[in-house]
Amino acid sequence: MDPRQQHSLNFRQAARGGACDPVPLYPAIPAEPMTRGSSRRTMALSCLAVFMTQMATTIYLPSLPAVMRELHVSRAYAQLSVSVFVIGAALPVMAWGSAADRYGRRGPMMWSLVLFIASSGALALVHTPVMLLVLRAVQGVAAGGSAIIARILVRDLWSGDELARRLSVLSIAFITALGGGQFLGGLIGRYARWETGFVVLAAVGVVATVLTATVPMQAGRRRPAGGGGLGTYWAVARRTGFLPAACAGGLGFATTVTLQEVAPFVFEEHFGLSVATYGTVGLLIGMAYFAGAMTVNRTVAKAGMARLMQRGTVVIASSGVAMFSLWAAGRLLDAVALAVFLTLYCATTFGQSMLFPNSMAAAVSRVSNEQGAHAVALCGFLQQSMAGLAAAAATLLRPSLAWSAAIAVLGVTAWVLARFGSRADDPTGW
Repeated sequence: MDPRQQHSLNFRQAARGGACDPVPLYPAIPAEPMTRGSSRRTMALSCLAVFMTQMATTIYLPSLPAVMRELHVSRAYAQLSVSVFVIGAALPVMAWGSAADRYGRRGPMMWSLVLFIASSGALALVHTPVMLLVLRAVQGVAAGGSAIIARILVRDLWSGDELARRLSVLSIAFITALGGGQFLGGLIGRYARWETGFVVLAAVGVVATVLTATVPMQAGRRRPAGGGGLGTYWAVARRTGFLPAACAGGLGFATTVTLQEVAPFVFEEHFGLSVATYGTVGLLIGMAYFAGAMTVNRTVAKAGMARLMQRGTVVIASSGVAMFSLWAAGRLLDAVALAVFLTLYCATTFGQSMLFPNSMAAAVSRVSNEQGAHAVALCGFLQQSMAGLAAAAATLLRPSLAWSAAIAVLGVTAWVLARFGSRADDPTGW
């Protein structure tokens, strides 16, 4: 057996409690042994990285109206500070994946975390609109790197339905940041200055950096003869079922990002909610995401990731169409409408929490172990790019009918991909 294949096999067997006899990928960079305890630390680090990345958005969302007023910018400009973060996280994802494959997981993870800490600290001191956007983009680049390498670490150990289950655990970290970050952001908006949130993010980055030093990780390998990173990505993209699954998850992600970006202004302008109250809403949204993640965690082994992915898109599409219909009918302007809007918001979040881990697992399980890092990176790039484009478009969609129509279209398109994107020769149902 090729040494790289033997190392990958040993790495996975050790994570499941089997014997471990690590074989170096090549002499310059030795492989590291994996034990059951260190596999738990791997999950802890991966969860923390996902938590940190999502909280970089949610802890900041309740402060958008305050940023708009304090920096004397328009609503679209304030929303753009969310968009550039999402786009910044998306653009270099494939480069992060290639770096993790070439140099090993630890170095790129450390680089991304150091950059995240530095940019978060600088954002706590920013006082100009231009620097806000520049530093948010840099913070996004760093967060995107740590988040994608976190998922690569999980892909190194698991695949198939078990990978979907493990990714649902990452979703629980996402949930904590989704609800808890927004709640904390509401408290910051009420009792402190909005820059305080970036100090919190820098502190989380320091904890992740310390944890990174304790986790065994796969080493780097030589670039394949006659091929480079782009060639590997092209080979991954051509694998049966990869693109439909990855893009379905991306469209679901784009739906939730659009909702996140417009929601602070909808709650303030249409329903008269304060920043602190909107932050509390994040707890409700987090509960919805938690319910979806737990549904995946407990049922994926029986139902299968393809079926759960389809169910998630049905929920997202139905909620989006209902939201657009209610706005079109002018029914979202009273107290009852607030409850309806919150219900649909939570339903969309629940659907995405079912869709996202299964879509990534379905996509990346179709490739070989040697292409695992590239598969995760390409899937992350596609999904993050779709979310970034949606976030950028949301800055132009101020009328309620416009953004609700966009959410409906995104949801329905995700359902079409999940429903009709399967291939008969794909054993996973994709």
